[in-house]
Amino acid sequence: MADSSMAIVTGASRGIGRAVAVALGRAGFAVVVNYVRHAEAADDVVAQICQEGGRAVAVAASVADADQRRELLDRAQQAFGDLQVLVNNAGITSPGRLDILDATEHNWDIVFDTNLKGPFFLTQQAAHCMLNARRAGRLARGVIVNVSSISAFAVSTNRADYCLTKAALRMMTQLFAVRLADEGINVYEVCPGIVATDMTAPVKDKYDRLIADGLTPIRRWGQPEDVAAAVVSLARGDFPFSTGDCIHVDGGFHIQRL
Repeated sequence: MADSSMAIVTGASRGIGRAVAVALGRAGFAVVVNYVRHAEAADDVVAQICQEGGRAVAVAASVADADQRRELLDRAQQAFGDLQVLVNNAGITSPGRLDILDATEHNWDIVFDTNLKGPFFLTQQAAHCMLNARRAGRLARGVIVNVSSISAFAVSTNRADYCLTKAALRMMTQLFAVRLADEGINVYEVCPGIVATDMTAPVKDKYDRLIADGLTPIRRWGQPEDVAAAVVSLARGDFPFSTGDCIHVDGGFHIQRL
């Protein structure tokens, strides 16, 4: 890996984002650990990457805010040069998990701003950065990875806004994949299933039972490191003749069975 290889991971202070950031650091990328509120946790991620011989910085920025998106990219490039990999991982669940008949516009806007609008326009800006670097001969290729969810196709009527944003990420992936294919930038979706994180901790008992009963062909919880392994493989360029693809990391949950 060249010294100039740099990756931004949004929502990287905890859970899947943390595992992705650490794995990218081990793979030789300089990592920008993006976070919003958990500064101490983000600093811990940076410390771990650096202790293992990598390079990393933490940058506070909400992807839901246009000015902060620009600041994130500016600070990333100031720290490590040209952007090679963007991992759109930041996301929030539906506030209050309201029944679809009680869903509010306020909550809708919060979820869509973070889970869809933010990644869309951050990807747009990141693509321009990659294109400029490629045209100047400084970057051989670019990679964008969108972290979605099985909620893109598995209905939860108390999380309509969350499900809709994750479903839209699939189309967003394909849109950017087609637009950027001629530009040497590949775009992918990684779709995690039931993964052991802070977000799923409150429903651990429920999913323990469901997994034991065969909800997923591979009968265990997914781990953040499972998702990170897929992201690193894509970031390394292991699939150069693929773009727009969805990589399921869900223990086989997506397979329809009788």
